[in-house]
Amino acid sequence: MLALLRGGEGDTLDARVESVAFECLADGLADERVMSLLRVLGWRDDFTCFTVAGTPAKGIGDSSRLIREAIRNLGGSNCIIGVRGTWCVALVEMQSAVTPEVACTAMADAFHAQLPLCLGPVHHRVEGAQRSVRSVLAALAAAAAVPALPRPMRADDVLPERALLGDEDARNELVNEVYRSLRGDNADDPTLATVSTFLKSGNSLETTAKELNVHPNTVRYRLKRAAETTGWDATDPREGYVLQTAIALGLMKDAAQS
Repeated sequence: MLALLRGGEGDTLDARVESVAFECLADGLADERVMSLLRVLGWRDDFTCFTVAGTPAKGIGDSSRLIREAIRNLGGSNCIIGVRGTWCVALVEMQSAVTPEVACTAMADAFHAQLPLCLGPVHHRVEGAQRSVRSVLAALAAAAAVPALPRPMRADDVLPERALLGDEDARNELVNEVYRSLRGDNADDPTLATVSTFLKSGNSLETTAKELNVHPNTVRYRLKRAAETTGWDATDPREGYVLQTAIALGLMKDAAQS
């Protein structure tokens, strides 16, 4: 780390510290050494942050300037900008009017208008910062597999594809938030079986009802309840794929732990 901080003669110390801090976060490091680098840059220990990432509209220099100007105009100050491959990533502390949606809109011109722009999740402290950085990087890598993504897309828009790429955060969210919600705490809860059967039947209410020996209206009710619980609607093809992936991952994890 010290060797990286020496840098070249034309670099400022803050720029070198920022570069090293970003590389640590992007590589999944989030220990006290990384927090020390953030403190040098003026970050508090107990900060809340989010990320915005995409392909620079022109060069990284122009994009960095536009991003920093946007944050300053909103009353913010702490922003770490780094590059991975062709992507520019901004890690931003939530301050004043600097909120994810507002900041993303304000800095949108810094990113290529025809390529994906990703808004990462809000997290806390240095551990959350590395999770948010890695989430947007994985989301941009996964974006090619999903047509017609919104702009900006959110990292959660491509949860299944991130899981396929080996993103542990995506896998954990699918298992712990989606699959566990479907499974419930009661062994007699029919929600998981209903959603799973519905997806396997090609989204047929009648087939699902027949296999479960219930009325189609009962299937409709259970699917609605599952959508309210998980946030994902099995009757929507894309959201059904999210649920199907979550169920597969959850069943495999349960089997491995049994």
